[in-house]
Amino acid sequence: MAKVKKDGTKHSPFIKQLTLKNTNFLIFGIGILTIIIGYFIMASGDTYSFRTLTLAPIVLLIGYLIIIPIAILYRKKNNTDSEPKK
Repeated sequence: MAKVKKDGTKHSPFIKQLTLKNTNFLIFGIGILTIIIGYFIMASGDTYSFRTLTLAPIVLLIGYLIIIPIAILYRKKNNTDSEPKK
């Protein structure tokens, strides 16, 4: 009997759709850098200063609630769906 080789590199289209690309990792890195800057701003200010109470939380919210979710959900538009121009 012949042995059947299984190719482990084939993935379903659903799995290929969920994989992250280099652009996603770049945006994720920008989000992490934004969060680090937010914590640095928070640590460097006085206890009741504008930087500590207002600016740092805004920068942290931008990093956590805007940039990181964009990095996870971003997907480049696929031009193969449209009809070719004649």
